Amino acid sequence: MEANDDVVRIIQNSYFKFSKGQKAIAQFIIEHYDKAAFMTAAKIGQTVDVSESTVVRFATALGFDGYPELQKALQVMIKNKLTTVQRISLEEDQKDSDEFIKKVLKNEITSLKNYQEELDQEQLERAADLIFNAKKIYILGMRVSYTLALYLGFYLDVILDNVKVLNFGSNSLFEQVVRISEDDLFIIISYPRYSKQSLDAVNFVKDKNAKILAITDTESSPFYSMSDIALLGKSNMVSFVDSLVTPMAVINSLIMAVGMREKDDIVQYFDLLEDVWHRYSIYKKPLEEEENN
Repeated sequence: MEANDDVVRIIQNSYFKFSKGQKAIAQFIIEHYDKAAFMTAAKIGQTVDVSESTVVRFATALGFDGYPELQKALQVMIKNKLTTVQRISLEEDQKDSDEFIKKVLKNEITSLKNYQEELDQEQLERAADLIFNAKKIYILGMRVSYTLALYLGFYLDVILDNVKVLNFGSNSLFEQVVRISEDDLFIIISYPRYSKQSLDAVNFVKDKNAKILAITDTESSPFYSMSDIALLGKSNMVSFVDSLVTPMAVINSLIMAVGMREKDDIVQYFDLLEDVWHRYSIYKKPLEEEENN
């Protein structure tokens, strides 16, 4: 089963081969894939009046190792397709807000553990190489990913002096990157639902032969195949609130990989800043220092 395959399309193409019970499962998933992705095999069986084992055999008939793999594929698919209204409707089934919040937090912890276990240190170092070898670095994140772009841009600007976070002011994205060249690096941060403007921008800089570093969620992301290097931070969160926990962990890992190479310069930079902050009272003084004064 290919990562980019649309599960619903596969089910539709295989429909004529299914048994009566499997056709009932197929019809339910086609019509309610957004809910089916979060239902157990037993729950789906109960809903369409077939046995749990029939649901499991249905998954294997599609080419999956078992029902959990089918469920995972559905979840990946809907992260790209669900509207905000649909995401909210999924949460309406959660009657106990306390339990729902605990479930969300548990999911976030699991995502971070998965990232830790799957962290590719070699890929991280290659990404750092792209950053150090770039003449100029452009960073793009649309919508909620703009927050991540600003965060990454802030810390890379501490280490380097060739960083530009693309904004959404009077100039279009294309006007801001029109001079990008093969010596430059374009960092795209994008999570579902993927922005068409981001895709257009990446296609534009790809035509300019610039290097592309993607920070995204899975191999099924359109930016994965478009980039020279992709750093993945998978998140299973499907909610009207976009989770930034795992993406932030990816970005922090990248910042640290870059920062470890320039440790002495960073210390010197912050020594200078501390002097400026103290001189112009940027931060509130500690209580004991105020008392001494």
